[in-house]
Amino acid sequence: MSYHHFTIEERESILIYRTQGLNLSEIGTLLNRQPSSISRELRRHSKNESYSPSAAQASYHISKSHCERKRKLETDLELSHKIKHLFLDHQWSPEEIAGRLRLECGKSVISYQTIYRAIYRGHFDDIALSHGARGAIRKLRHRGKSRHTKDYVEKRGKIAISHTIHERPQEAQIRSRVGDWEADTVAGQTGKACLVTLTDRYSRFLKIKKVAVKKSKLVIEAMVKILEPLPKETVTPDRGKEFSKHQELTDKLQVEVYFPDPHAPWQRGTNENTNGLLREYFPKGSDLTGVDEAVIQEWEDKLNNRPRKCLNWRTPYEVFYEEEMHLI
Repeated sequence: MSYHHFTIEERESILIYRTQGLNLSEIGTLLNRQPSSISRELRRHSKNESYSPSAAQASYHISKSHCERKRKLETDLELSHKIKHLFLDHQWSPEEIAGRLRLECGKSVISYQTIYRAIYRGHFDDIALSHGARGAIRKLRHRGKSRHTKDYVEKRGKIAISHTIHERPQEAQIRSRVGDWEADTVAGQTGKACLVTLTDRYSRFLKIKKVAVKKSKLVIEAMVKILEPLPKETVTPDRGKEFSKHQELTDKLQVEVYFPDPHAPWQRGTNENTNGLLREYFPKGSDLTGVDEAVIQEWEDKLNNRPRKCLNWRTPYEVFYEEEMHLI
């Protein structure tokens, strides 16, 4: 919305016209201004029902000087570099950065809205960009992509299930303990290597293991290796065929497996959202065959040491292992 402040000449004209007895509409017509603007100007700058153009102009300049202070990230270079590092190198969101700074410093350091504004005006762009390029904006999680339509139809085959999610213990439902895991696979190129992911509902702690191909035998073997040394109470995978041998998981680890309703990914929202974060490191269609375990471990560590709003800006690692770390 465009708006032009009153000039000293307009303010002097307002005083003259009011002295002549003109009403607000008549003054507005003469100055090509809305009557409401004239009314607001008189209300703001009248004292004891007396309007002074010079006093109004001086007040305007004082208010304008307050708006011309330098932006926080342009004056505090250390803070700017720290935020840029967390955003670009560790893929923390602006809200995660602001929340964790507040947690570690014991006070509000910067708002996430300020960080978003800096991103959109190109503050974190390293080089001058050509027309139409979006720079660091493309590093935001969703990048403006649209979501799936509601008409999506499940095309995978059905599997025999042991228990439904509605039979899952109350402790798992309300996230009151460590050891209730949600499971899924994150595909690379079709027919090639994929990742098996397990996310703890209570702490959002993530474990990842690569398998050569998305086959039930390999997926279950990977889940056994992941969960064997960890606390485990329940496992809730999706209904994909790669989990058809789930009984082997129960037999080897004595852990019950519970399946969500068909077409209800929100019932496993913790794992679904975490997989979305994981996609920041490799887009759909990427070939995971040549990605070694060290790189996958780096992805896992980054996500487990990223602060979460739902954990009051603590990290999944801190909550899962009941430790406190200094990250910033």
